[in-house]
Amino acid sequence: MSDKNKAILEEANAAIAEGNNEGFLSCCTDDTEWTFVGDKTLKGKEAVRQYMAMTYIEPPKFMVSNLIAEGNFVTALDDITMKDEDGKAAHYSYCDIWRFRDGKIVELRAFVIKT
Repeated sequence: MSDKNKAILEEANAAIAEGNNEGFLSCCTDDTEWTFVGDKTLKGKEAVRQYMAMTYIEPPKFMVSNLIAEGNFVTALDDITMKDEDGKAAHYSYCDIWRFRDGKIVELRAFVIKT
């Protein structure tokens, strides 16, 4: 199961990199919940859709260093660059812990630091 979940996350992230937010969202459950530790929690696919529309002004650039899969979880250690509200490149390092249910993303717990 863990290798399958890892492949699903790689497919979902490839969709985001191509600007295909709906492709990513097709990999999520309707009740998906994203928690950005110390910031906010998004509840449901529609909340994530709105977040992506506002945050991913243009497709972000991922530099994945590690994907660690075990059971229903995939942990990603990454760096990401995306445009901020002023159109300038903003750089972040993060650790994402993704939980899967029935082959779909049901939860994200993200620890994000602007670098």
